[in-house]
Amino acid sequence: MTRLERLQHKLAEHDLDAVLVTNATNVSYLTGFTGDESALLVSRSHSYLITDSRFTTQVQAEVHNSELVLHQAGLFAKTGELAVQDGLQRVGFEGEILVYEDFKRLPAPTTWVATHNFVATLREVKDDSELALIQKAIEIAEAGYQHVLATIQPGVTEAAVALDLDFFMRKLGASGTSFETIVASGARSAMPHGAATAKVIEAGDVVTLDWGCVYQGYVSDITRTFAVGEPDPRIKTIYKVVYAANRGVAELMAPGVTGREINDFAHGFIDRAGYGQYFGHGTGHGIGLSIHEGPGAWGVYNAVPQVAGNVETDEPGIYLPGVGGVRIEDDLLITQDGARVLTTPAPPEILVVKVK
Repeated sequence: MTRLERLQHKLAEHDLDAVLVTNATNVSYLTGFTGDESALLVSRSHSYLITDSRFTTQVQAEVHNSELVLHQAGLFAKTGELAVQDGLQRVGFEGEILVYEDFKRLPAPTTWVATHNFVATLREVKDDSELALIQKAIEIAEAGYQHVLATIQPGVTEAAVALDLDFFMRKLGASGTSFETIVASGARSAMPHGAATAKVIEAGDVVTLDWGCVYQGYVSDITRTFAVGEPDPRIKTIYKVVYAANRGVAELMAPGVTGREINDFAHGFIDRAGYGQYFGHGTGHGIGLSIHEGPGAWGVYNAVPQVAGNVETDEPGIYLPGVGGVRIEDDLLITQDGARVLTTPAPPEILVVKVK
């Protein structure tokens, strides 16, 4: 069953004649179209890709499962015309995506019904082609990490490390970064999302590097913590705790395990080690076409059981104010009987880059 057919199969389950997809990532997932400012109207028997003349050639080259419909008076007006033309009475729309001003442009007499994560839930289970692209994104990111380890020395700024890493990954085929590369050194590494700054990395600094790249639309997301020269002994201690928590989460992850169970395990482990107050974020999230997608160990996904084909992160951390922090993040594939780590494992003790 194709992706579009899987979506059409859901329509009857939700008593819908069709669904309007306006999220560009979801449109791309269903059709292969990589442009923007377009929409997909999918009924139980047909699919229209609605856009304007700027994308005619691109749609013809990329899309082979939907009829191209061009609009001039407005995307939502044309959507309404098609709904009336095809006798579609109950049409879903992406309630978490469509803004109110655009919703008001959807015309009567069609009944427009808000859906939630209607397409996003389909994206949670990756097929073999998607897994291959994620794995390639991981390989490029890991090559970038080895480049950082080979070149970083005291005297370079966090921003310079991030820029060099980003450029290196692009040279290997990445189209961009998964998110703004995080390079947080010294006491700043206690900031879980410490964006790279002009701070100069000094001998003895611990460095938290959180990075990833985009390859043919799919992302990687990895965090490694290392030191440039010998770090504070407290960093070595918490590194071992975080490493053990990371391994424990990887062993726990399997079909049927919920996000809440994953998160409770990681937080419980770190709490029993005496550092619970220094771990304040979730334990992981799904990745794919987006850097944060379902399922995961956060928010609405707490009660969602994992299934084979999910790709998720495993990222416990400890952050000591004024001292520094440690996070270890891997990407994992849920298999039929457990989980397979897609990233190269971090070492059990903190890696120390020799100062030249």
